Amino acid sequence: MPHIVILSASVRQGRNSHRVALFLKKYIENNGLATADIADLNSYQFPLFDERLAHQQNPSEKVLEFASRIMHADGVIIVTPEYNGGYPASLKNAVDLLYKEWQKKPVAIATVSDGGFGGTQVITSLQFSLWKIRAWTVPAQFPVPNADTSFDEEGTPADVATTEKRAHFFIKELLWCIEARKRMVDYK
Repeated sequence: MPHIVILSASVRQGRNSHRVALFLKKYIENNGLATADIADLNSYQFPLFDERLAHQQNPSEKVLEFASRIMHADGVIIVTPEYNGGYPASLKNAVDLLYKEWQKKPVAIATVSDGGFGGTQVITSLQFSLWKIRAWTVPAQFPVPNADTSFDEEGTPADVATTEKRAHFFIKELLWCIEARKRMVDYK
């Protein structure tokens, strides 16, 4: 069974995007699609990195643990809020920390906003950064508008049927990419 790491990108107090990370974890596990865990950047409280992990002389245990989680995941879902049309510095910091860990890794993007567009403005800039480090971004996306009313604090959607239908397509696309990558790696 594949393993998916859900990267919860916001470190703000009162963040709504974490609700989406909680929902996706529950959805994946309740439907037996994969194993999943949440790598919550708020719990890491990383400093601003002045060097990529590969060049750090004494990386912290937290950094090594985070890198290992990304490296050993079969796929990653990044759940990011949109801040002023971009993604948070906490996410840019975490993405730029790693390099080989991201290479050819299937990465699906879920964007979140309190407005009606669901954070879609963030997709282009995040996708470009991921492409530059050779991550494999999944074509399907999961934009979540009005996150403050679309999910409760435990990640339960207000409209369960519609949200699960959207999640099904999103997760299936990620799983397809994970399987395709596995077949390509196994093909020699």
